[in-house]
Amino acid sequence: MLGAAPETRGSIAAVVEAYRANGLFRRWPIEYLASHGDGSRSERLSYAMKAMRRFAEILFRERSVAVHLHTAARGNFWRDLPYMLAAIAAGRPLLLQLHGAGFERFYDGCDSAARALIRFVLDRAATVIVATDSRRSWVRSICRNANAVVVPNPVTPVEVAPASGERNMILFLGKLQQSKGIFDLLQAVAAVRATVPGVRLVCAGDGERIAVARHAERLGIADAVKFTGWVGPSGKRALLENAAVLALPSYDEALPMSLLEAMSAGVPVIASPVGGIQEVVVEGVTGFLVAPGDTQTLERLLRRVLEDRALAARIGSAGRQSARLRYSPERAVPRLEALYASVGMPCLAPAPQAQPEFKKAA
Repeated sequence: MLGAAPETRGSIAAVVEAYRANGLFRRWPIEYLASHGDGSRSERLSYAMKAMRRFAEILFRERSVAVHLHTAARGNFWRDLPYMLAAIAAGRPLLLQLHGAGFERFYDGCDSAARALIRFVLDRAATVIVATDSRRSWVRSICRNANAVVVPNPVTPVEVAPASGERNMILFLGKLQQSKGIFDLLQAVAAVRATVPGVRLVCAGDGERIAVARHAERLGIADAVKFTGWVGPSGKRALLENAAVLALPSYDEALPMSLLEAMSAGVPVIASPVGGIQEVVVEGVTGFLVAPGDTQTLERLLRRVLEDRALAARIGSAGRQSARLRYSPERAVPRLEALYASVGMPCLAPAPQAQPEFKKAA
């Protein structure tokens, strides 16, 4: 298995850690190679060189081996392409797992030769693993013969302490950049503050912090906005314990882990119906949906959740039930293990009961 180093920020490291925490590496003979990670240029180069060297050794020595590769769009895909082509050329089963947003735009922005190369890899992978039905439909639309299979990202339920007192904290978990809707969120929070004076916004993530802080100053809400930087699991749990609502008014997403984690913790969510989000959030039932850039609706929904505690509790409870039913490790991991078995990997220990079968694309 190839992917991000454990301490790396992002969905790949989070998903792999969830696999590890739920026994996947104990039940299957997996060797994990950290092909990339955070750090300086020399550190990133070191990751790449070590992974490539070990990967070549395995392909040369092991005739019975499958390759499970985690990748994402743009530069991530091209960085990982040599591993994909090597596995295909060596005749080893390739399980290619696509993470993150933007694959569709990435593909559309490529020239004809690059698009043909992407289709070549998708077509020859034993399985293309995706997290949502919409991503599966897209893969099949550009590569009819691709064996695209939905395997939900496993989300370990976040247990939070019961609320103690009034909650007025709006939580933003994600990269601080325009495509995540953070500037729209600031504008909505500024409007909400007129009727909910105690409201505050906590931004947990790295990115364009200075630009976001300056925009908050121009809106007159600098004192109500706090930046935590990137937070790990314990820090995220503490934030979810105190959050009244998670707001993610993004312009582009796949299926953000932060959304699923908030839902599993019973925190009501307000998000944009982009990517796989609309497959998870049922409007007015398990959360609320707002079109990207619609700051007036975003303001109205934030105010409604903050002021109607009974509604917030009901939405949070329904979201928690839905997330835990659909994205718990007990549901997601067996699907991946069924794929491992389908390419002939030997199981070292009994696996959990697999979920309903998937079918190869026609």
